Amino acid sequence: MQQETKRQKQVAGEIQGVLNQVFQHLGLTMIDGGMVSISSVKMTPDLLEARIYISLFKVADPKAAMKKLEDRAWEIKKGLAAAIKHQVRRIPEMQFYLDDTLDYVFKMEEVFDKIKKEENPGETPPEA
Repeated sequence: MQQETKRQKQVAGEIQGVLNQVFQHLGLTMIDGGMVSISSVKMTPDLLEARIYISLFKVADPKAAMKKLEDRAWEIKKGLAAAIKHQVRRIPEMQFYLDDTLDYVFKMEEVFDKIKKEENPGETPPEA
């Protein structure tokens, strides 16, 4: 796998910042009572495609939330284009991906707590 270039990282960072503002403007930071955030943006080497990783917190139906984002992709791209049109030659195509690393962390913590309980059945784990 090829290392990300400095330009890719710069464009990805700019796009992530702009998309956060666009999501707030369009009211996409809360879906179905859950929180939606952009965890990262990765650019292809030609800067023509942006892979946007979305983190969902306490969203009842992640697939439906991702569908809402896909359905409003043209509005999101329009907001992005207005902000970065003077910084890039072409506005990148956007692809949304579900970033489930937060869910994975919570599941791992549950597993570790369960192991601790099995090793020390009399002790209760401290509350976080």
